[in-house]
Amino acid sequence: MRYPFLAGAAVALATAVLAACGSPDGPSGDGDGKAAAASGAASPTPSAAGPAASPSSPQATGARAAPKAPAGEITPATGSFTKKQKEYLTGRVPRGTDPAAVLQTGQETCDRLRYLVRADRDIAVGAVVSGEVADAKPAVAHLCPQHRDIVDEAARGYADGTHGAAAIRPGKYRAPSPTRACGWQLTGADGKELESGSSGTGEQVEITVPASARTFTSTGCYAWLPERDNR
Repeated sequence: MRYPFLAGAAVALATAVLAACGSPDGPSGDGDGKAAAASGAASPTPSAAGPAASPSSPQATGARAAPKAPAGEITPATGSFTKKQKEYLTGRVPRGTDPAAVLQTGQETCDRLRYLVRADRDIAVGAVVSGEVADAKPAVAHLCPQHRDIVDEAARGYADGTHGAAAIRPGKYRAPSPTRACGWQLTGADGKELESGSSGTGEQVEITVPASARTFTSTGCYAWLPERDNR
């Protein structure tokens, strides 16, 4: 299944999949409920700066992070949290915030992953790589560990943007769902171009990142996933 995220019907599919994600009715819910979304947002356009920050994050607002409630104060208005839910919430609940609302955000992340995996595994991995499914790592670690392989693979991928030497991992990569304006460039230590290319077809693109690469720049390719040979 090809899934050009930012083109026509594919965007509609991504929106429908994400909109179908449910949220639990209470803090002890398992995330299997399917609450209809009031408005489903389409996949954001990839940015040369990499995944966008969450609208509520300090990076997005320019504000300092609010002080977090200590673990002893994280209690629901009704019912109780499981051990894993409490672990997820520790250090994540701003003072004065309902911890159940923070938990719901994590459970919705798990819901998105579950639906995306059902649609296409590459879609799920690419959504984590690009940041469309934000904060996947902590949610998976505590609330839906069955998706750990998705997060682990995404950690070895590349989103659109410029990646420096410290982030370069030699090996084979593929962009399974690029836009029709996908372009990339690999440069060496002296800034010399090692490889570059573009694709206007929207079909899967494959590249090999050499050990000599020091910079990898990608635009419009959405997400590069590691091939099995270098996972």
